[in-house]
Amino acid sequence: MNDRQVKATLHVKEFKTLTNTQYQAINAVSKVTASRDLQLLIEKKILKNTGTMDAGAEYVLIGS
Repeated sequence: MNDRQVKATLHVKEFKTLTNTQYQAINAVSKVTASRDLQLLIEKKILKNTGTMDAGAEYVLIGS
């Protein structure tokens, strides 16, 4: 995991969910970078999407 993904994982541990917008703010990255990083966390089975894949999607830790 890169530093941005570690920050995101810690955020989810503390606040239970994470959105793309929050990821962008936490890491000062573009929407495209946030989307790519979040997708990698899903592929690594660290996060899962709780519903839709639209702008309001929320991510949680696997097992939560």
